[in-house]
Amino acid sequence: MSTFPLEILYQDDDLLAVNKPAGLLVHPSWLTAKGTENLASMIKAYLGGATVYTVHRLDRATSGVLLVAKNKLAAQRLSDDFSQHKIEKSYLCVVRGYAPENGLIDHPLKYQHDKKAEPFARDDKEAQEAVTAFERLAVVELPIAVGKWQSARYSLLKATPQTGRKHQLRRHFKHILCPIVGDTNYGEGRHNRLFREHLQLNRLLLMAISIKFTHPTSGKTLELKAPLSAELQSLFNKFGWSEHCEF
Repeated sequence: MSTFPLEILYQDDDLLAVNKPAGLLVHPSWLTAKGTENLASMIKAYLGGATVYTVHRLDRATSGVLLVAKNKLAAQRLSDDFSQHKIEKSYLCVVRGYAPENGLIDHPLKYQHDKKAEPFARDDKEAQEAVTAFERLAVVELPIAVGKWQSARYSLLKATPQTGRKHQLRRHFKHILCPIVGDTNYGEGRHNRLFREHLQLNRLLLMAISIKFTHPTSGKTLELKAPLSAELQSLFNKFGWSEHCEF
């Protein structure tokens, strides 16, 4: 029996969208234990063994809306739209500190190889264009000391990446000194620990909340949204951010 639910957000003859839980791989990986659950296999089983085509990915630690195609034509058209930046994805994230009210991060990023999977790959390629727009939705100050500070401050951001580089949001918010809480690669351990020990939350606080695109067959504009998990809704309520639980 699966330890992760398969929450269907949308389905038709060409497409399927699901709300991916944090901690679930999209595809199987030889770096994980044999038999580790992955979303692609779960979707295939749900569709009775039919082939599905992933047109974009989410990191294992990221939750939210993920879109797959049920046939090659839909997959090709969506892939083309992704490559031409015609598909709009929006994310919520909780970051350290009081972030600016809004901004545009235009900071090229080099492709980062997975050293375990590609131990001999070279990282000498030129950095690629990477652009992220964001707006601050809310802030909170917690009466918990962190380092030399007597309180801890955090911001809730809505981010819209205009390009699709690997770990783009995580690396961009680190670049502006507002790393995403729960990020073990680019974040700050003291704040991750605060959330684990004081708020009982041990995950990356990055959520893909919506995707807006043109349907590959009908040509209609669709916007699909993923609700927050119960644990995140509880956290937002504690922080006084309940108005941002639904969107």
